[in-house]
Amino acid sequence: MSKEHNPAIKCKDGFTMSVQARDGAYCLPREDYPDTPFTHVECGYPSSKPLTKELRELAEGPHKYTDTVYGYVPVEVVQAELDAHGGIVDGCMPSNVKPFDFAAWQGTHEDLWN
Repeated sequence: MSKEHNPAIKCKDGFTMSVQARDGAYCLPREDYPDTPFTHVECGYPSSKPLTKELRELAEGPHKYTDTVYGYVPVEVVQAELDAHGGIVDGCMPSNVKPFDFAAWQGTHEDLWN
């Protein structure tokens, strides 16, 4: 049985974005029900230019931010983008996505918002 599409995520500030992890999506692992959590997901069609530099850099083309798909996005980058918009108020990350703990992250928050 194929995994259903994940509904779009809506954030506190109104930002919306598709986040998918399943067979046929640009994610890792690339299957419907993997034994290990997804570490990378497919994002698409954000409602506005991403706030984080890391997500902007994964756009299909330069300055093409809203009408595009972002493939193989690390879960940490997705979570940082959603947090930058105030967090999720409707929808959720796809099931079996690797949990992300900012406290254990080795980077800096400034790296994500520049």
